[in-house]
Amino acid sequence: MKVSKRCPKCESTEMIRVEGTAGPYGTGNNIAIGATIFSYVKVPRYVCCECGYAEEWIDPEDLPKLKKKFG
Repeated sequence: MKVSKRCPKCESTEMIRVEGTAGPYGTGNNIAIGATIFSYVKVPRYVCCECGYAEEWIDPEDLPKLKKKFG
């Protein structure tokens, strides 16, 4: 969905990007890479507005941080 701009389930092109968040106590759509709220990688979701299918993608600039922590 992120690349094709098309839903793989219903072929719709109507979709939205829901930004990832990092809140207190680890809430939100994120991956912790450190001990503070400032050390999270936010995980945005792409949602089809026609059928509701959703995918999560990591932004390319955050991949090195994940490789360093988990790689």
